[in-house]
Amino acid sequence: MPGLRREELAQLAGVSVSYYARLEQGLGQNVSDAVLDSLARALRLDDTEHAHLVALARPNRSAPGGRARRTVRQLPAGLQRLMAMMGDVPVMAMSPTSDVLAWNPLARAVFGQQHWDGLPNMTRMIFLDPPTRALFVNWEVKARSVVSNLRMVAARFPSDGRVRALVGELLADSGEFAALWEDHSVANCDSFTNVLDHPQVGGLTLYQEVLRTEEPELMLVVFTVEPDSPSATALRLLGALAEEREDRRVAVS
Repeated sequence: MPGLRREELAQLAGVSVSYYARLEQGLGQNVSDAVLDSLARALRLDDTEHAHLVALARPNRSAPGGRARRTVRQLPAGLQRLMAMMGDVPVMAMSPTSDVLAWNPLARAVFGQQHWDGLPNMTRMIFLDPPTRALFVNWEVKARSVVSNLRMVAARFPSDGRVRALVGELLADSGEFAALWEDHSVANCDSFTNVLDHPQVGGLTLYQEVLRTEEPELMLVVFTVEPDSPSATALRLLGALAEEREDRRVAVS
């Protein structure tokens, strides 16, 4: 809470100033739920910020044994079938740090713009890839959202070298990322409205929803449009263009 002194916050949470100082220093591995709940109330945190506080206070509990997140090397067969059936909407399988593990042709047509070889990291592309930046009409809102989400991931996986490497790269290469990172905001971006200006089909508004799976390091990101809208027409056109490209690629191979 702005202007709240450490002594006042400790009093509101019902703990001593010295104990609160230890929590600030990350020395509160055995802090109780009651104390964390009291701190969250004193700071007027929302549910997402409360969860982030718990992850910061108990880093070794947010990832089992304090270990780094494991790599998903192959999508489960059921998930592959589901993605194959969702040909009319863009869909990606992603890691918590926004590594694209798989995407269907329509998602690649929307976000890949045919200039990537392989699978990208979307956070890196949003800050460091000019075509991706130009794609988002609401880039500033999108950028803040992904940085706030990455802060939550970094708290969940404090020992993960890949998370630290991604943050370090972006801090070094993007002043805008560095400024947003210093803001210390946290939020998940499970639901988000992407306003795009696609180079092939023009304006496109995609509603993003994240579907969690049984595998904690794997999620599906699905993008939908309003029925019978200009965005729906644009998406169908983009799907037809993607199908033509895929047919040409198969014919050549």
